Amino acid sequence: MAPRTKKLINQPQHILREMLEGFAAAYPDIVRLTEEGLIVRRDPKPAGKVGLVIGNGSGHEPAMIGLVGTGLFDVNVPGEIFAAPGPDRIVEGIKAADHGAGVLVCVSHHAGDLMNAEMALELCQMEGIDNVEMVVLYDDISSAPRGHESERRGTAGLFFTWKMLGAYAEQDVTLAQCKQMAEKIRDHTRTLAVAISAGTNPVSGEVMFHLPDDEIEVGMGVHGEVGQGRHKLISADATIDIMLPPILEDLPFRAGDEVLVFLNDSGSMTQMELFILFRRVEQRLREAGISIYKSYIGPYATTQEMAGFALSLCRVDDELKALWDAPAIGANVRIVQP
Repeated sequence: MAPRTKKLINQPQHILREMLEGFAAAYPDIVRLTEEGLIVRRDPKPAGKVGLVIGNGSGHEPAMIGLVGTGLFDVNVPGEIFAAPGPDRIVEGIKAADHGAGVLVCVSHHAGDLMNAEMALELCQMEGIDNVEMVVLYDDISSAPRGHESERRGTAGLFFTWKMLGAYAEQDVTLAQCKQMAEKIRDHTRTLAVAISAGTNPVSGEVMFHLPDDEIEVGMGVHGEVGQGRHKLISADATIDIMLPPILEDLPFRAGDEVLVFLNDSGSMTQMELFILFRRVEQRLREAGISIYKSYIGPYATTQEMAGFALSLCRVDDELKALWDAPAIGANVRIVQP
């Protein structure tokens, strides 16, 4: 039997509540923890603004608790470890995010998240809460072929949507406009990930998948979902040379485009490795005639101590660039000046 990974926790059944209590205590100027176990903005939006809600399984921090705050989400509904929150809890989140202009429920495309969000909207209809919409977001090119984008998983590239949609919802816009903006950003985004070694479930201690020491898997999902296939462990440059071409071809990205680049640390990648990887991304994009507008490097959607990263590109225009640069204050995102 493989040894359990060392983790400094108390009782496994208390992980979620204790993590949320610690998070809220660490950032009291940004968020607060409600009695219902929701992470909400400390300073709510003014009346008449569209509210943004997301529910997700915990264990992927800083997603999504780290993206609640000014210019970001209004409410995060955390589920148990790697499990989507139930419909009743999502409804509580919708009510907490209602500022009078409607609420957009954002769903990272995974079966449990989608099913529970759909059920939550049905409960809202039964309660007479009718100014609610849902947007389903996806970006992972490994999980379905081109032409079947709506079947793809939502992964690290949704970070672009959360940041820019959050800025957009601070403006005087409608619920329908917010949904259209989310879809625009989604449709300009593509992601591919690489796994190097597995993380473990913090409750059970079980390893989530098995990968030989001399192999990587391209396209693996955040829970160990099967990707495009395994390769021998290769250099940083060679890894990017495998990953970038299919991303560019999928949208497609073309010479003259401006893009945002995101390298997501899956859990235990070092900054050293990430910057070496980014160096190669910049070289290859420059050779392709594609310019980088801004970049973001670090953890967003992690899977405990999993080693690996996701590479995400988002093609931007002037509107999206302004939203990316707009102020945001969250535990994981702090942009205080345009």
